[in-house]
Amino acid sequence: MRHDARIGVRPDALMMFAAGRGTRMAPLTDRLPKPLIPVAGRPLIDRALDLARAGGARRIVVNTHHLGEQIADHIAGAADIALSPEDELLETGGGLRRALPQLGPGPVLTLNPDAVWTGPNPVAALRAAWDDARMDALLMLVPLDCATGRQGGGDFSLDPEGRLIRGGLLVYTGAQIIRPDRLPEVPEAVFSLNRLWDLLIAGDRAYGLLHPGGWCDVGRPEGIALAEGLLREGTP
Repeated sequence: MRHDARIGVRPDALMMFAAGRGTRMAPLTDRLPKPLIPVAGRPLIDRALDLARAGGARRIVVNTHHLGEQIADHIAGAADIALSPEDELLETGGGLRRALPQLGPGPVLTLNPDAVWTGPNPVAALRAAWDDARMDALLMLVPLDCATGRQGGGDFSLDPEGRLIRGGLLVYTGAQIIRPDRLPEVPEAVFSLNRLWDLLIAGDRAYGLLHPGGWCDVGRPEGIALAEGLLREGTP
């Protein structure tokens, strides 16, 4: 993690969540893990790794489970990537807690590979906006009407200071910075990061940041064509 007296902490360790079974993407994920599904000729995980590296991530941990050996083979030889294999799916909270020894101390970036972005690099934007003195989480959000491929409603809204409020028309994009210090307060081994967000929201320490470019959820087969269309169009 880089620290500068002028700008404060800039987290540079990143957790990439690649362990899920990708059931919404079936039958494509019967023999191929979702992070390796190509969009416009490139696997989703390669697009996510490009964002991570260009955005300033210097140490990347990728968790694996479903067809994890394929992901391990795909990223073999990358000096900046470590693997965190899971014998059982630990979900996002359990997976992050398992990977903490490899990520190191302090707040970390997390990124889901099953999305395609246009516009400013979300990893770089999160790092630039992070305020270590007042934040324990900073989630990248998009308005629901700009969330291509999204099925369902929004997740959050923001108060006038930019703090997260549950419910509203803002969608979590799968990119964030989060301080993991309170993970020990969750007793279960398998749990979602929603549990940690609730603790941080209750303490007024969770914030949101709006992505001004395009974003597409590639969680279902139809999301592939939508994402390719977004990439063709670029950002207005």
